[in-house]
This record gives sequence, structure tokens and C-alpha cells, in this order.
Amino acid sequence: MTPQVPAPQVPAAQVPASQAPAPQTAVPAPCSQARAAPATTAEASGRDLRLDLFRGIALWLIFLDHIPSNIVNWITIRNFGFSDATEIFVFISGYTAAFVYGRAMREQGTLVASARILKRAWQVYVAHIFLFAIYTAEISHVAHSFENPLYREEMGILDFLAEPDVTLVQAMLLKFKPANMDVLPLYIVLLAGFPPLLWLLIRTPATALALSVSLYAVAVGLDLNFPTYPNGHWVFNPLAWQVLFVFGGWCATTQSKRLAAILALPVTAGIAIAFLVFAFFVVLTWYFPVLEMLVPSWLQDLMYPIDKTNLSLLRIIHFLSLAVLTMRIVPKGAPALRSPWLRPAIVCGQHSLEIFCLGVFLSFAAHFAMVEIDPGVGMQIASSLAGIVVMVATAALLSWYKGIEGRKARPRTDDATFAGGGV
Repeated sequence: MTPQVPAPQVPAAQVPASQAPAPQTAVPAPCSQARAAPATTAEASGRDLRLDLFRGIALWLIFLDHIPSNIVNWITIRNFGFSDATEIFVFISGYTAAFVYGRAMREQGTLVASARILKRAWQVYVAHIFLFAIYTAEISHVAHSFENPLYREEMGILDFLAEPDVTLVQAMLLKFKPANMDVLPLYIVLLAGFPPLLWLLIRTPATALALSVSLYAVAVGLDLNFPTYPNGHWVFNPLAWQVLFVFGGWCATTQSKRLAAILALPVTAGIAIAFLVFAFFVVLTWYFPVLEMLVPSWLQDLMYPIDKTNLSLLRIIHFLSLAVLTMRIVPKGAPALRSPWLRPAIVCGQHSLEIFCLGVFLSFAAHFAMVEIDPGVGMQIASSLAGIVVMVATAALLSWYKGIEGRKARPRTDDATFAGGGV
């Protein structure tokens, strides 16, 4: 629900103190608040805490959605509209990747920036393989200890246990993925193909976005997707989901004052609200079939399927509607972003790779507790809250370690960790 992800740090330029430029205090703005600037609007020094905040909330929602038969995940956005936390995660990942590596590409050149992007993709790949090993071991141990082989089937590791040699190779090729382990492979592929797109985004953002939309249309129209082992296709089709990732990058690099003016119009907010209400009503028909008769058959034929694998257009519009309203409700630099009440989500968003991996592990632990100990509502609530508390505590510990190691945020270092925190 699947995910921005931390990027390696950029060393500060070695210049004499007397020649050092004055520190910048501006924060990067999403595309709806873009302003003309010599470089790009997102390249002002500092960080937009809204991105950390909503990335952290997305991690919590993904964790809750990964727990089956859990009453708490009824509060997640997937139950109130067409999109879910995965769209938030992918969009912010594209925005932060373009923000961090776009600056590197300008200052250090295309070759160096591309090498850094590929290094980041490798780091995420290593994290994925490490998570795969721990996750399969966790499931296998629980299934064996409690003599419940259904865990192996439910979590999708039967093929691994039957043919570990073949399946392990397929896992390393990102073709075999247990349940709930689909987001990181998507991000790895998006990062691996990002260098030429970033080069184009910096020079002609409109062309890059047009190519991305064209690829999305071709992939959806021809049903193109990556294969999985032993059969099937990727849960998140990279050829389709790249459009949201690239759109996030476009928002980080564009200087469109016209777009900002359009999104600031009251009529834009009205359209967004109307679509969100419409989506909520459609979702209600899924749970209350008696309401389905109120939806004309021609409209049903036009809407369905609302495909998550190929990122249905309705899901994109729903996410954008949420984004438009969110940027109006929580403006850039809002004092509430400094509130201690929001700090837990923000600190999780600043360590997204580690917290995502931990959330996958904790989601199965919560599922195990509800199956083997108590399936009641009390256990569902307790397991969900305990998992989020562990995620917040771990993120706080990572921030503490970062502080005692002398790597506290500075203008340039903070930008480098803007893509999700240090590894």
C-alpha cells in the first residue's frame, strides 16, 4: 500500500566559509503552489513536512490494510473511495526522488546523479531481499510451531517451500513475491528507469509527462504487465503505476504558475469534493447492494473494473481530488505541522524504507495474534495500535541514532534525506 523511499546523503559543497551562500529557508512546494524561480520551485532548501506527514500516514494505512479481518482497517481511505494509501506513497516517492536527484543532476551532472539513483535502487533491492528472507522465515516458523499449514498458503509461500532453489532465484529476479511484498519491487523498477526520465523532466517537463501518459495508455490498452512466478502478473503493474510516479516528479520540477492558479480556484475544490462524494456513494453500493439500483447500468459499464493493478483512471482522479483538498486544508508551512501530535507520523515518513519493511513484518504478527490468541475486536484494536506504536518507536530510535552520530539535518543534508531518511 504499498512506496517515497530514503535516498543517500549528498555531501555539502566544500567552499570557504567566507564564500558560502546564505542558508535558504524556503520549503519545496507541490505543483499546486509552484512559483517562478531561477531553477525549479521544488529546489529551495529545506523540506516540506507535509510530504513526511502523509508518507508516514500512508505507511500506517498500508500496515492496517495488510492485516486481514481487521476492524481497524475500516478507517483507511480504501473504504471511502477508489484510491488507497499506495497512490499516496507512489506520488510522494516520485516527488521526493525528482526533488533530491534533480538537484544532484544539475549540480553534479547526469552521470553522477544517475549513478546515485541506481545505487538507491540497489539499496532498496537489498532491503527487499532481506525482508523476503525474514518474512518467509517468520511465516514458516509460525506455521510449523502451531501446526497450521494454512499460513503458508495464505501468505503465498507454498512454492518457495516446495522448490526453494528455483523460487529463491525467481524472488531475486522480483518475479516471486509473497503476500504484501509488492510495493518495494514496484519502487525498485521505477527507480531503475528514472534517470532518463529525470533528465527529460528537468529539460522539458511537459514532454516527459506526455511520454509517461502515453506509456500508461499503451500498457492499459494492450494489457501489458510483468510476469510473476509460477504464473500471473505483477499486482502493481510498473508500466501503469509509473504515470503517478512521474507526475509526482513533474510536480517537483514544473514552474507552472497557470496550474497553480487553476488549482487555487474555488471551482476546482468544488469539482474535487463532488467527485469524492460520488466515489463514496459508489463504494457504499459495494457494501449495500440495495443502493446499486441507483447507479445506471451505462455508468457501471463505464466505471468497472476499477482496476488497482493497472491503476484505473478513476483511482488517479480520486487521489488527485484528495490531494487538491489536502493542499488547501494543510497549506505549506502550516503551524500544525510543528505540532507534537503530528510528530509520530512525520518521523515515520522520514524513515519510510525501514518503517515499511517493519510494517510488513508486524502485519503478519498481528494476523497471527488474531488467529492463534483471540480473534475478537479487542485483539484487533490492540494489535493494530501496538503495531503503529512499534513503528513510531522504531522511527524515533532511528532519528535518535542519526542525532548521536552527528548527522543531524542541515540545509543540504536534509534535502538529501528528503527522499525518505537515511538507510
